Amino acid sequence: MSAHLLTELTVFILAVFVGFEVISKVPSMLHTPLMSATNAIHGIVLVGALLVAVVAAPTLGPVLSVVVVFLASLNVFGGYVVTERMLSMFKPHESPPGREGAQR
Repeated sequence: MSAHLLTELTVFILAVFVGFEVISKVPSMLHTPLMSATNAIHGIVLVGALLVAVVAAPTLGPVLSVVVVFLASLNVFGGYVVTERMLSMFKPHESPPGREGAQR
């Protein structure tokens, strides 16, 4: 194992622990906005997958790149869907026309 790989593995493991500690301290009320924002930010992974697809090895690289682009796209668009649904919960609901007098 090279020193560079060991350094990257150490940073990854430390990032997992720090991420877990940060997320575990978030109140449950804030999980939906936090997750919708992080899924939208996942677009960075989509850009990285597109860059890898351009320089991928000719055998397995293009297939894996297409799969990664597809999964990253699902995550990005899912983040926007969750955000839109969450924001629609805070919009005032309009009553159907002609029902204003019936409620009195």
